[in-house]
Amino acid sequence: MEIKRKFEILFISALLVFFMGSRAVYSATFNDPTWPCQQRKVQDLSLGLMWSAPLPQEFAEKSARPLPGDARDLATLLSLRRVSLEEAEDAVRTYSDNASDADEDIMLFVFAAVFDTLGDTRRDVINGIELYSLKQIALSERIDSVRSEMRHLVDADDPDFDRIDRLEEQLDWDERVFRDRARSLTYVCETPVLIEKRLYAIAKLLLKYAR
Repeated sequence: MEIKRKFEILFISALLVFFMGSRAVYSATFNDPTWPCQQRKVQDLSLGLMWSAPLPQEFAEKSARPLPGDARDLATLLSLRRVSLEEAEDAVRTYSDNASDADEDIMLFVFAAVFDTLGDTRRDVINGIELYSLKQIALSERIDSVRSEMRHLVDADDPDFDRIDRLEEQLDWDERVFRDRARSLTYVCETPVLIEKRLYAIAKLLLKYAR
């Protein structure tokens, strides 16, 4: 009876920890179990919604956009997430001061190149989050399975204590991994939003210094 009581306390404590963690991770799944983030899932962004100026009639979001060397270099630099917005503004200002054709159209083409690069990165992150979520779901199912087996073993007339000990160790490890993943996922979920905000900021910078 003492062993059974000990297991019941362990089980209830683990259940509370697991429920609190899983609720935080999966509270925004709604009808998509592969999307665990609080932020609404938007698979693809629209360049036209970010570029506040009118788009030229001949502009197509997915068409090839050849750029002169200096404009191409600017687009490459702006696509680097490690480059701060202050550094990005310095680069855009320098380009505008020195390029003879730094008008709104060329700035749009620079932004389109940045949009393509960061948009691809953002989609990769979203796909990674979905795979990550599936791993969490599989792990939570395994945790439930281990708990169920432990309950049956403890209730048995002749409990297999060695097996119970091994399952207890596995349960402890799996729950620790689940919680660590949940904490990491909270940070990762912010990445698509940060990329989106960066794109908005870069669009404003390019329009600000267009001549």
